[in-house]
Amino acid sequence: MIKADNLSMVYGKDFKAVDDLSFEIKPGEIVGFAGPNGAGKTTVIKMLTGILKPTEGNATINGFDIVKEPLKAKESFAYVADNPDILLQLTGIEYINYIANLYRVPLDEREKRINELAERFGIKDSLGLPMREYSHGMRQKTMVIAALIHNPPAWILDEPMTGLDPTAAYELKQMMKEHAEKGNAVLFSTHVLEVAEKLCDRIMIINHGHNLYQGTVEELEGRYPGKDLEAIFIDMIGGANEA
Repeated sequence: MIKADNLSMVYGKDFKAVDDLSFEIKPGEIVGFAGPNGAGKTTVIKMLTGILKPTEGNATINGFDIVKEPLKAKESFAYVADNPDILLQLTGIEYINYIANLYRVPLDEREKRINELAERFGIKDSLGLPMREYSHGMRQKTMVIAALIHNPPAWILDEPMTGLDPTAAYELKQMMKEHAEKGNAVLFSTHVLEVAEKLCDRIMIINHGHNLYQGTVEELEGRYPGKDLEAIFIDMIGGANEA
């Protein structure tokens, strides 16, 4: 449902932020995407979502090539960026309706979905306020609601829990599980390895744009007996940096 084939991104003349990265996320899977700051995670996500055009390789969402069939591909995923500070002059409901209009979500369907999501995130009474008055967490909740408003099969989330309170973070994790159980796919980047360990079917770890690991947490922990995921991650990143 989300597929990358030999993705590479070169900035400037020779800085390779992502180097020949391939992976596939199948229906029903939740996959965590981990790596240190500057590893290339956000660059990969921007290539998957069509914000950046790959220097090499290609990405497909729900079978649609993001470069050759951008509209069909973009209709097939929800994207939550790592920065919720956009269009802050709008109220929360204005922003959500703006995104719903882009995706041509019918009015009755969007109203039901907005009410459901806003209730789950505890933000229903604040949607009439300008987003510039929101806290970071409230803006993040609004971005998530807007991204999910057209209920697409693939979710691509870049650090989606940053700034969320524990209740909202719990609800988002439950929503990821529910979405995957319906045969859909979720890819989310995170620095919180405990979340990846408990929530994900598989994890991907990259550093300097290179693949370090793709597989289950259990398989990875089997390679490092007696160590938890955090210790394993530090060992892997340290070894990659030395290399």
